[in-house]
Amino acid sequence: MSGGPLDDYRLPTDVKPTHYDLTLRTDLEKLKFDGYVVIHLDVLKETSKLVFNCVKLALGEAKISSATLKEDLVFPSSAFKVEEKLERVSLDLPSSLPAGSQLQLKIDFEGELTASMVGYFCQVWEDQGKTKHYTLTQFQASMPTDARRAFPCWDEPLLKATFGIILVSRAETVNLSNMPATSEEEYTPSLTDSTDVVSWISSKFSELTTGEADKWKITKFQITPLMSTYTVTFANGPFVYLEDSYTSPLSGKVLPLRIYTTSNVIHQCQFALEVKKRALPLYEQLFDVEYPLPKLDTLVAAEVELSMLENWGLITGAANQFLADPNAAGMSNKKQVARTLSHVVALNWTGNITTMEWWNNLYLSKSFGTLVRQNSLFPDWKVQPAFVSNSLHHSFTLDAALTSHPVDVECRDSNSINQIFDNMSYSKGAAVLRMLSAFIGEEIFLKGVSIYVKKHLYANAVTKDLWKAIKEASGVDVSKIMDNWITKVGYPVITVTETKDSITVRQDRFLETGFTPPKENETIWSVPLSLLTVDQNGQVDINHSIVLNERDMTIPLDTSKPFKLNAGTTGFYRVLYTPERLVTIGNEAAIEDSLLSLEDRIGLVYDALALSRAGYMELSSALSLYEAFRDEKEYLILDSIFNSLSTLASTWYEHADILNELNVLRRELSTPLISRLGYEASEGETADIGQLRSAAIAQAAFAGDESVITGLRTRFQKMIDTGDDSYIPSNLTRVTFVTAVKYGGRAEYEQAKAIVEKPKSPSYEAAATAAMTAAQDPVLAEETWTYIMTKVKDQNIQDFFFGFWANAGKRRFLIDKFRENYDVIFKRLEANFTLNHLVLAAHYGLASDKDLEETKEFFDGKDVAKIKRHIQTALSGIQSRSEWVKRSTTDLQQWVTKRRAQTKHSV
Repeated sequence: MSGGPLDDYRLPTDVKPTHYDLTLRTDLEKLKFDGYVVIHLDVLKETSKLVFNCVKLALGEAKISSATLKEDLVFPSSAFKVEEKLERVSLDLPSSLPAGSQLQLKIDFEGELTASMVGYFCQVWEDQGKTKHYTLTQFQASMPTDARRAFPCWDEPLLKATFGIILVSRAETVNLSNMPATSEEEYTPSLTDSTDVVSWISSKFSELTTGEADKWKITKFQITPLMSTYTVTFANGPFVYLEDSYTSPLSGKVLPLRIYTTSNVIHQCQFALEVKKRALPLYEQLFDVEYPLPKLDTLVAAEVELSMLENWGLITGAANQFLADPNAAGMSNKKQVARTLSHVVALNWTGNITTMEWWNNLYLSKSFGTLVRQNSLFPDWKVQPAFVSNSLHHSFTLDAALTSHPVDVECRDSNSINQIFDNMSYSKGAAVLRMLSAFIGEEIFLKGVSIYVKKHLYANAVTKDLWKAIKEASGVDVSKIMDNWITKVGYPVITVTETKDSITVRQDRFLETGFTPPKENETIWSVPLSLLTVDQNGQVDINHSIVLNERDMTIPLDTSKPFKLNAGTTGFYRVLYTPERLVTIGNEAAIEDSLLSLEDRIGLVYDALALSRAGYMELSSALSLYEAFRDEKEYLILDSIFNSLSTLASTWYEHADILNELNVLRRELSTPLISRLGYEASEGETADIGQLRSAAIAQAAFAGDESVITGLRTRFQKMIDTGDDSYIPSNLTRVTFVTAVKYGGRAEYEQAKAIVEKPKSPSYEAAATAAMTAAQDPVLAEETWTYIMTKVKDQNIQDFFFGFWANAGKRRFLIDKFRENYDVIFKRLEANFTLNHLVLAAHYGLASDKDLEETKEFFDGKDVAKIKRHIQTALSGIQSRSEWVKRSTTDLQQWVTKRRAQTKHSV
């Protein structure tokens, strides 16, 4: 390994672990854990030092055994040299071990069970008035390198090994791990199985009475296949479960599926179990590789730092991501469960069976989960068009900033690893793979992915391995097309100019702040143009063969007939047409039975907003496009327009005249839908209709429609007066709670607070949290801040921050409080991802040059290594919004004047 900063962080390569025998005891009463691990190591290069990862563990005695040694080497705990910053420990040997030898390193360790949500930790729940605990692991929390917080290990994804896990626990609890249990016995000193474990336990119990020792049990699990440390998992607690099974379409084997949680919420787990049952056979067929483990369990925890973890054989996830109350879950709740669980199930193939070598290739795992999740699980949910309005839109937004980073980004240390778990790795990675799939054909693409997984079973891979496999399936030089999409930052805007018999297309890097300076415009992408044309019979044809490999090119084309680039919005780029062409395409998109696909129309809506934000077109032109969709009935189109208008209202929230007219337009588009659809669901209606109703009501309420506000407040009050929550349709829970508190007072606020403290479901807790932050009264806002700082759990603070951001009247309050309490917040949250989210949420509402300078000044001189990338993103966002406001305010004022003149004339 060559020298340099990265090598300082990476472990030496002179030894490699092949197997771990891990014995771990959990004490839920004393909130401690201890154990020992025997690590089998191959010596690859002569060495006189062992270096491994370990954080926050008290290490005991160590012993080294090897055939090359005359006798075992025993080391006291004082022999370990701890490098806290590098999160590793070294052990100097009295003599060198030769290359080719093997050894076993045994280390005793112990740790505290805290609520930290990193490593091995505990959580609290209430059972019939009694406080109880359970434990689980989270090795991807503060960063995907937290196995070292639970046991000493070589904690890098490339260093795969097998694991034999034995858990010791209180007899009345349940032990879970990656593999099924092979035996479970109550501890007695006379046990003949697992004699080493029994001997170790007996030494631990030497000071206890026999009665106390009898309360323990030993659970032994099957040995795992080769796997990375970050996918190891174990848990202990009073869990209950639901059970089902699925039949492998490849082998016909029947595998058990369970979902575990605590007894108070197990009734909300059935839908997640159904999603998992649907997803597994689908993914086996997609990858043409059978799921290899003998079971796939899920453990639902009250809160975890990441929404889900793809621990092999035992998925873990947060209650707000996996639970759906059968009597109260709305469609958005069910879609969230399906998105999250289907994503994490897919990672069994692209994260666990085949694993990236290092974290710079994180997207090789995460992007596939984003790309294939929900595919065909629920056909009426229109998940492919939804990808455009969700994953694609979000990654476009992030990657338009100067502070963005490539999908494949260098990760030198733990701080940089932590900060790449964002939409670049998940959504942009998925988007560019989707573009490649559309270019070569989905069937060929999936064949290539299958080849990739099969060639790296239980092994590690890098980007070139994926490109090589897809090339084998397609015959296309995939690397030539894709390298810049993965290794370079940003994406292009394709500018289209016309003559009567041709179009000329030019690519330049797209930036949200405006036209790109030359030094930021050096990348030339290979752009599949996906040219849509219409023949004389009105039939649509899509040419997938045209690729823009240079700065510009001319394409012969009869421009008197309809055409559009980026058919299906499969490409990761924006398209800028002439104003006349945009009107033509917009008119086609707005008509019933349009020739354009749903994906095309969604892409057109979001392109218009992004291009106007960057100054490529007038913002009033985008608004005119949105007004053309007055008669639209498709949920995803209208939701895209509603989101765009909400963005404008959020940006110009301190410009009353403009905000008022934007709200008039929002009401004009939403209230006719409410009149048509009402508030209550009809029997047999589609998922789209239900979500369209919810979106329209929310848009009208947030735009100040008095009738809707009164209706929602009445429903909330009836629920409070009667205790009957059927007055509030499940899809309207959030907007109803928020509206009631926003336009109410102390009484409504206290009701929301009571729901937060004892929610009937995660969706109710989320709705009530948003409601608490919607209060307009400064006194209530202060109380909410005190509540955040004293009572809210770490992982839930971001929900309150985003709630304050959504409340335009309290954005200045939020940023002031964030700055006043920054040191306390940083110290409290520096070990997990939540701090990143708080930095972004606190600054989302800022949109002036003054805000930009004040934010720079605030962070200047602070140690921001752990959150540097997110601070840069926040600063870039402020600058972008400030430039947008300066550039487009006059245009918006003219739009307001013109609309009001038209309204006056029509009256």
